[in-house]
Amino acid sequence: MQQLIRFQTSMTAKSILKDEEVHYYFADCFPQPGFGAYAFWLSKKMAEGHICIDVEELYALRHQLPFENIISPADLLLLTDIISTDAETIKPFLLLHNKLYLHRYFSYETSILQALKHLLAQEKNHYQQRTNELLAIADTVKSLASTIPSQPGDPPAYNTDWQLVAALLAYCHNFTIITGGPGTGKTTTVAKVLSLLYETYPDLKVALAAPTGKAAMRMGESLKATTLPLSANTRQRFNELEPATLHRLLGFRYDSIYFKHDALHPLPYDVVIIDEASMIDVAMFAKLLSAIGNSTRLILLGDRNQLASVEAGSLFGDLCRLQDATALFSPDKAAFINSFIPAADNHINADVIGQGDFPLMHHIIELKKSHRFGSNSGIGKFSRAIIENDTVALNAIFRQNTWSDVLLDTTIDPQHLERMIENYTAYIGESDPGMAIKAFNRFRILCAVKDGDRGVYAMNKLVERLLKKWNLKNADGSLFNPEGEFYENRPVIITQNNKELELFNGDVGLVRKKTKDQYRAYFEGKDGNIRELPVAFIGKCETVFAMTIHKSQGSEYDNVLVVMPTQKENQLLTRELLYTAVTRAKQLVMVSATEAVMMQTAAQSVSRASGINYRYRELTD
Repeated sequence: MQQLIRFQTSMTAKSILKDEEVHYYFADCFPQPGFGAYAFWLSKKMAEGHICIDVEELYALRHQLPFENIISPADLLLLTDIISTDAETIKPFLLLHNKLYLHRYFSYETSILQALKHLLAQEKNHYQQRTNELLAIADTVKSLASTIPSQPGDPPAYNTDWQLVAALLAYCHNFTIITGGPGTGKTTTVAKVLSLLYETYPDLKVALAAPTGKAAMRMGESLKATTLPLSANTRQRFNELEPATLHRLLGFRYDSIYFKHDALHPLPYDVVIIDEASMIDVAMFAKLLSAIGNSTRLILLGDRNQLASVEAGSLFGDLCRLQDATALFSPDKAAFINSFIPAADNHINADVIGQGDFPLMHHIIELKKSHRFGSNSGIGKFSRAIIENDTVALNAIFRQNTWSDVLLDTTIDPQHLERMIENYTAYIGESDPGMAIKAFNRFRILCAVKDGDRGVYAMNKLVERLLKKWNLKNADGSLFNPEGEFYENRPVIITQNNKELELFNGDVGLVRKKTKDQYRAYFEGKDGNIRELPVAFIGKCETVFAMTIHKSQGSEYDNVLVVMPTQKENQLLTRELLYTAVTRAKQLVMVSATEAVMMQTAAQSVSRASGINYRYRELTD
């Protein structure tokens, strides 16, 4: 490959694509006549989260691209020096089924499919034994059943005890996806499957992890706080669980894309449970699956409607969407599961029983009933209208919103913002750092973008100005004064992992003055204790009164203010983005956005190209 040469754009190209030099750089690495547009488009789409591009679609758009010479898809086959058409021949690019990949990313997809196929094959060796084990502890299983009350307007499938269904399948299988919205009980389901596993295997080795430290810690706390009827031994095992970030679980190595645990050095656990799996990109997905041992159960939790990873790939959502048009349960499997559910009204409904040949049938379970957002919850109904792009419901909400937990600032009134920002006054005068962190974390401002007058940076400055204007006093009696890099009560979010200090990207803390000239940063540790560090040690960080919606994944707040741009023509504004923001709130959410922006956002969905939708049949080859 030739040395990277700066691409000399024409004035027309510069006016069309001002901020995309890196994609031109990449395209200029491949001087083959007529290929530059394909390299440019692939680089651009991968930056947007796609794994591959459809070459026919790109060629149809060729007149809209700032490239004069673009060869046809058929002529791509002639570029044998840089493009292969079979997976075994290693070239920079791979062209398969009209999809152009970087070969490395096709290899990631292949690795994922092969690992899943291996997990499915391995579980067949254990399935009969595991079903017999469940029959032997049938009374314990039945004690975990839930009574699901019927709500007006709910479809029949909502009455099924999906938590117990998912727990039983996760017990039997080596690979399970449990998806569901906020409050549907994903962690409770994990508690149920672990209680069954510990009942049979008291010395079971379990790993809990998530892409962020906050999400991992929250899962651990939820499991330890479960109200399920556990034996003394099982309760002790729950308390001994130590959640970790995904990087820490796999064994992070500095200056390397590889981890300590891989196919040759698998994770030493019987069960691996990963929360917020929708945030995992394709590269990390491949590395995680490669590190799963032959007899290890892997359970992935997440909300398929949430935002996908920032990096390329949306494997969790891709796998969940593949199942949408298939029968969920065979008659035999449904009968076995229903035998453990005492109430017939909570059985697997006949509507989802049938014959099917989907390779992951019975391995993907969606929890449908939200226990946080009840039938009268505005957050629940509003978020559902957003993710389903229900224009009738959204228009009705704009015309008459009677919910107490959803506020819509469609006129972009500065006074509305100020009243929500008053939530931040609670933490400032709190003398105990731990209590101050808890008070601060009850509220967050979530922005769709970083820049602009309604982006993260502008909103952080607005909050600082208001808190200073209100003459708020710090715990030591001094006035809140946001001057200098570190100031009393500055909230910070870590933006770069620091393994030695166990600080990870996304961790949030508060700066406090310890002595006249000494400032410390306080963070909540994985055990719930407060950690104190000199501010000079914490490395790269940003002020975090406001944060991006992407950064908020894996977190929950009592109250949330969602701030959207006023311009509706923005590819970043998707229903998944707004849904994720709204569902971070547990008690109250206010969305500051015009009706036009919210309607356009709900109409626009994330669609990432990958090969999973046509390659998944490889699981049965």
